[in-house]
Amino acid sequence: MNRIAAASYPPDRNWPLVASGAVLGCVGVGVIFALAVLLGPMSAATGWSRGALSSAMTLAFLSMGVGGFVWGALSDRIGPRKVVLVGSLLLGLACVLASRSATLWQFRLTYGVLMGVAVSSFFAPVIAATASSFEKRRNIAISLVSAGVGVAPMTMSPLVAWLVSHYDWRQTLLIVGLVAWALTLPAVWFVRASPIQEPTSPTADATVANAGQALRSRAFIVLAVTYFACCAAHSGPIFHTVSYAVGCGLAVTTAVTIYSMEGAAGLGGRILFGLMADRLGAKPVLVAGLLIQAVAAVSYLSVSQLNGFYAVAIVFGMAYGGTMPLYASLAREAFSPQILGLVLGAAGMLSALGMALGPLLGGWLFDRYGSYTWMYIGSMAVGLGAASIALWFPSKRKPREPETLQALPQEG
Repeated sequence: MNRIAAASYPPDRNWPLVASGAVLGCVGVGVIFALAVLLGPMSAATGWSRGALSSAMTLAFLSMGVGGFVWGALSDRIGPRKVVLVGSLLLGLACVLASRSATLWQFRLTYGVLMGVAVSSFFAPVIAATASSFEKRRNIAISLVSAGVGVAPMTMSPLVAWLVSHYDWRQTLLIVGLVAWALTLPAVWFVRASPIQEPTSPTADATVANAGQALRSRAFIVLAVTYFACCAAHSGPIFHTVSYAVGCGLAVTTAVTIYSMEGAAGLGGRILFGLMADRLGAKPVLVAGLLIQAVAAVSYLSVSQLNGFYAVAIVFGMAYGGTMPLYASLAREAFSPQILGLVLGAAGMLSALGMALGPLLGGWLFDRYGSYTWMYIGSMAVGLGAASIALWFPSKRKPREPETLQALPQEG
């Protein structure tokens, strides 16, 4: 970067925001997935079926999709800190109220709807603030924020498991709510955006600054459809691979470790892809990641032993984990920071639909054909489609260097 360009951008210094975003994501996702640990004890204590209890998780993800859109748009108006503060208060409150639920519908309302709305405040607003605050290291900064999600299974889940082994599910949820407040409320203080000053050169790229124009633009349509297809492609294999491995003869306890391997690889993929995108650009790294994800998904059909599953899980996990943060970076290249929360919230809502669609179609295909073969083939096809769509995202044009303009021969 030349001296003039460097002067246009202040140094990337908002690392406290990155750290707080990682904490918020870890706690938020960890609290939602606490239900997976509490499912058995709750069912035994209340008599509610596991399927009925699991519906609270479905409601949570649907609420996250809608809530992300609303919170993202609101953060553009009032700032991310106020939005995250409200979400943090609601998160602890949702746990406390869920712990007092006397009926199933009360639990669905508190743990499902209210908690989903609360957790969604931690994503689009914080990611938008991070994307607006970094220039040179934008991709790795966003990747580190999203890495908090990958840490959740290694931190919050063991904590919940320990608590439920010493207390009943109601006391456990109450304690989890207090822990959520203790961790997220201090992190809110560091959620402050420091948007990079836009280049003032007339040759610099123009970003879309109008909300209505943004949601109708080619950049948003390509971004949102790619995001949807990407999530639809990997959510089916994520959800059903344990069942597929059990069908191949692996024990359930052993098959679950495949999911853990995917999660650990996804954490590494976020960092690796973020570093690569800072050097090569977000678009080519995203397209490459989507291609790898598609090939890795169908590769599950070629393995039947644990070592083979681990090998595929590492590649698949790195690919889907690494690509997810890159959508925010691409959005920042095309849209003004003033509407970035809205854009990411709208795209995130479609990605949530993709996440919900994959497991549903995977289960339907298994019921229809008696195997997961068509699910993995379909995941590959949708993944290849996502990579093809991503190629249509407008490439970022580099402005002409001022020194180059001055070096041109003068007439006369």
